[in-house]
Amino acid sequence: MQATVSEPNEFQASAADTESWPFTLMRHTPTIGAEIGGIDLREPLGDATCRALRRALLKYKVLFFRDQDITPAQHVAIARRFGELEVHPTFPHHPDHPELVILGRNDSKRGRENLYHSDVSWREIPSMGSMLRCVACPEVGGDTMWINMVAAYEGLPEDVKTRIANLTAVHDFLPLFGIVIPEDQHAEMRKRFPPATHPVVRTHPETGEKILYVNEAFTTHLANHGHKTADQYRVGFDFKLAEMELLQLLFRQAQVPEYQVRLKWRPNTIAFWDNRSCQHYAIQDYYPAVRHMMRATIIGDRPA
Repeated sequence: MQATVSEPNEFQASAADTESWPFTLMRHTPTIGAEIGGIDLREPLGDATCRALRRALLKYKVLFFRDQDITPAQHVAIARRFGELEVHPTFPHHPDHPELVILGRNDSKRGRENLYHSDVSWREIPSMGSMLRCVACPEVGGDTMWINMVAAYEGLPEDVKTRIANLTAVHDFLPLFGIVIPEDQHAEMRKRFPPATHPVVRTHPETGEKILYVNEAFTTHLANHGHKTADQYRVGFDFKLAEMELLQLLFRQAQVPEYQVRLKWRPNTIAFWDNRSCQHYAIQDYYPAVRHMMRATIIGDRPA
């Protein structure tokens, strides 16, 4: 069956798009990542440039911009050109812009983000993408890696693709964020953000690509594994062990270097990634140095 692709919105790529760009573009790896030049994000982006950036985002999954000394208000305005912005329920926010998350680490606050993950996959409607700006970073260390989960899916053995074709997985924010949320608030947060169930293989709403959509940070278990296949295993509840082994195999796909790109941050570097088709990993090798980032996240669509 042919994948269904959503109708283009104002800044989505259309079938008439070509490979010409109104900016410079340098690929970082054969699989993922491109650096964009010739754009000053302090200036308003024209519609044609927004469409081209979205087209580049779909093609290369994550875009990097260097030397962009923008204000928080400009950061929010640029991200909003690509969709409505979310407000994160647990991270600290900029005092004037609640859509802008503050990610600050130093000698008294160690980083925890060393897991491969897709942002807010625990939401019923996860994000489309994120724009992360480096405010301050160590001279060495604190890099971030992004992973092309389209390539990760394509790299799976065919028998595994068959096994996961109709599976769904449960994504839950509390096992991870429960560490930083006071225990007496867990029940209220569980009401606000119950676990979400998404396809293990989602279809990109703009490109029709198949994406491996489980991650080790938020995916807790498979919702429908073994319900009709218990006879494939040895005895009793062995299918539960097979479920755990299958999930671990899928998690490991994000760890393959051939699907990754690694960015060395500098102040005023911006990364803009497609959160539907990427995972990322923030490397925690810089403690006790200071690393200060700001992130705006664009609301996406229900995975299908």
